[in-house]
Amino acid sequence: MSTAPFSRFEWMIAWRYLRARKAEGGVSTMTWISLIGITLAVAALIITLAVRTGFRAEFVDTILGANGHVSVYSQGEFTADGGLDRTLTDYDGWAERIGAVEGVTRAAPVIKEQVMANHRDNNTGVQVFGMRGADFATLPRIADPATATGSLEDYDRGIAIGSGVARDLALGVGDKIKLISPNGVKTAFGVSPRVNVYDVTYIFSAGRYDIDSTRVYLPLEQAQVFFNKEGVADEIEVMVDDPEKIDRHLDDILAAAGPRAAPWTWQDSAGAFLRALKMEDNVMFVILSVLVLIASMNIVSGLIMLVKNKGRDIGILRTMGLTEGSVLRVFFLCGSLTGIVGTLAGVVVGCLFAIYIDQVFALVNWLSGGGVWDPSVRGIYALPAELRLGDVLSAVALSLGLSFIVTLFPARRAARMNPVEALRYE
Repeated sequence: MSTAPFSRFEWMIAWRYLRARKAEGGVSTMTWISLIGITLAVAALIITLAVRTGFRAEFVDTILGANGHVSVYSQGEFTADGGLDRTLTDYDGWAERIGAVEGVTRAAPVIKEQVMANHRDNNTGVQVFGMRGADFATLPRIADPATATGSLEDYDRGIAIGSGVARDLALGVGDKIKLISPNGVKTAFGVSPRVNVYDVTYIFSAGRYDIDSTRVYLPLEQAQVFFNKEGVADEIEVMVDDPEKIDRHLDDILAAAGPRAAPWTWQDSAGAFLRALKMEDNVMFVILSVLVLIASMNIVSGLIMLVKNKGRDIGILRTMGLTEGSVLRVFFLCGSLTGIVGTLAGVVVGCLFAIYIDQVFALVNWLSGGGVWDPSVRGIYALPAELRLGDVLSAVALSLGLSFIVTLFPARRAARMNPVEALRYE
């Protein structure tokens, strides 16, 4: 007899087979194993995708929030003694012209140098950024009162340091820090180191261990005096409204800066790391896809056992007029329902884990006695996770697709079973 695909009685038979006890020829144990396997595989895939997305978003956010999106340098001019001078004398003019470019939100002259920082018996190397107070206050990750100590209004009266520098030197707001530069005062006997003491007026936390533990900010005028760069700057630090598409703005920025300008974008500085992240993402997706495939193969094992146990039933149904297509759909439903339920359960488990990852990680850290996450190695202070609909849908599509495909083979075998052979020994 001819029936409509996936008729009510086909669903009824499939559901009866799925919930049948072992004594009745069912394979409920294998069904549960398949269900749990798919749930865990889908959850692992979603968690991995969420952590991957969160890690990249956190990494990029700390870069864009604590640094310029593009640095504009001078190609330089040779001096009388044969050296190359790349400093900017008309830095305010450069900054004004670049700041007028459409899409540019900030253009600030900056001085960058490396020195030794000292407080009592503690020493550490730091990178000094000379920057005006108004420009310093526009750095999202640095000038954030929620994560900082001290007042931005006091910036021009001292120095701003990272939380890692403060920790290494045992400093707090109001303490004094000593900066030692090897390129200091020129005397008749050569160049002697320059040593200056500054009041710590602001302690920031950018969210990146390497930034917080190495970076300090000085007012531009003080940095010019300290590094013998009166009247010049090293570069123009530029921010744009869409840093992910920085290439769109480069031509206009360079045209505004002048013919001797050279750019260095955030993608140039972090490009290798971002490419490594992309490659790791692809590899992890392939590996976890194999895990989902292995979990889906349990459905095949369960269905093969179910077809073997239900051979007599198949023979009776075929002699009653059930078509091969109906038999195929019955066993397809048995396998696909397991895949659907397992996938939905995996989505719930994976999303909950990603949403409450801080609490889960805190529990793991407590159970292990602490020290699970080392920011000096990882670069960030916590394990991030960001759920995206596209990642969840890709995990669902992969799981359901594999579940449906692997189910077809045992279902097709059941449909092609000869009813005479199935009932011969009954």
